[in-house]
Amino acid sequence: MYTVIGDIVGSRGLTDRARAQQAIVATLGRVSMAIPLVQRLEPTFGDEIQGGFKTVGDASLATLLITLELNRLANPSPAARPPVDPLPDLIVMRFGIGKGTIGVFDLESQPIRQDGPGWHAARDAIDSLGKKSGARYVGPVGTGWPEPAAVNAFLVARDGLVDTLNHRQRRMLLSALHGESQKSIAEQEGISESAVSQAFARGVSAVRDAQFLFGKA
Repeated sequence: MYTVIGDIVGSRGLTDRARAQQAIVATLGRVSMAIPLVQRLEPTFGDEIQGGFKTVGDASLATLLITLELNRLANPSPAARPPVDPLPDLIVMRFGIGKGTIGVFDLESQPIRQDGPGWHAARDAIDSLGKKSGARYVGPVGTGWPEPAAVNAFLVARDGLVDTLNHRQRRMLLSALHGESQKSIAEQEGISESAVSQAFARGVSAVRDAQFLFGKA
């Protein structure tokens, strides 16, 4: 199983921690509907989340979707902006992806009580980021695909490109990853299809295509 641990970056700076946790729960619910899970995505203790996936492609896609969903909640399109309710803070997360066996002690507990090398690898991966956002992978070396160096090269390039996108472009990327057309995205954003096409040319389509190709590797 490919394990994922996520952790909030700069959590002490959040103005409303309860609302932030609600945003995380809503985000995990949406991502869980988009990607097959081996183990449910759920908050754990403190500011962390965890989940399990069948492939490294699914695990990496989950980290990207979570990032983009949190951006959408904090920075919705004008048409989706609530008229009164305050928006949640923009939650920035870092992610560790691991691979290895796990031992589950209580599947019904929330969070699931478990341990094992798979979780230790994900912990090592997230620790390697320090206080930076993004994602890293720790797994077996020299055993064929996925080779950690290759996976991390992809993650560094992907996350670096996402960092160059503004909030609107990140919403477009989220919609594109869900298979929505440029026409539909233009309607959601209240802009022309030409403006959407320009955003795709400036990085949105590159991230989408790279993520899908990585998932097929």
